[in-house]
Amino acid sequence: MSTQAQEIKIDRLNVKIFENRRLMGIEAAQTVAAKIRELQKTQETIHIIFASAPSQNEFLEVLMQEKDIAWEKINAFHMDEYVNLPGDAPQSFGHFLKVRLFDHVPVGQVFYLNGNATDIEAECKRYADLLIKYPTDIVCLGIGENCHLAFNDPHVAFFNDPLIVKQVELDTPCRQQQVNDECFDTFEDVPTHALTITIPALLKAKYAYAMVPGTKKAEAIQHTLEDDIQEAYPSTVLRNHPNVTLFIDKDSAGKLREISSYSQA
Repeated sequence: MSTQAQEIKIDRLNVKIFENRRLMGIEAAQTVAAKIRELQKTQETIHIIFASAPSQNEFLEVLMQEKDIAWEKINAFHMDEYVNLPGDAPQSFGHFLKVRLFDHVPVGQVFYLNGNATDIEAECKRYADLLIKYPTDIVCLGIGENCHLAFNDPHVAFFNDPLIVKQVELDTPCRQQQVNDECFDTFEDVPTHALTITIPALLKAKYAYAMVPGTKKAEAIQHTLEDDIQEAYPSTVLRNHPNVTLFIDKDSAGKLREISSYSQA
């Protein structure tokens, strides 16, 4: 299947635009799989942070079918988790990845964030220590409707955050997105707080790949590519990363200028 894409470059950010989200997911998975295989030639273990959101569905579906990946030599993390949501709830981000990826491939170790820990500060430190012990090779991201990365909503998105993992209060657009994505029935059902890996910690990954399809993300993609790099639009910081690719589809690219007006990759 051809996954031919239009390609542009914004600062250091490589952008690939596909006809639909299925083609986007295929290309993203093939790209990440190729990088894993490349790294596994020289590294005993690979450390990967995964995003948990419907935007990742096509990517994860294809990734778990990729051949010649030594999953048993991969340590997997997820980038955020709700506070005070049962761990086996369908909306739990750890559960999301377990069902869509970790149950299907023999991952060496999966490190779950526990949003139900009795000592949240200690849980943040535990996870931060793991990220220090296993430095991130690859981060697989989404971008929120409010341009958040993980749960770093604009009011808590600090590009020089001294923390590695922290508890945050979710803003209204973020909570509404969970309803828009049909993860929760009502706004009131969405938890108010979550644990998240911070922006500097996410961007310590050697390689970053962001998968962002759909019309609901069009405004966020426009901000990401066209606004100044600023904490008001957290995803703009991706343009500073030395090895980053953004995969989008025609729908999420819907508010961009004429593609020919951008620098061609």
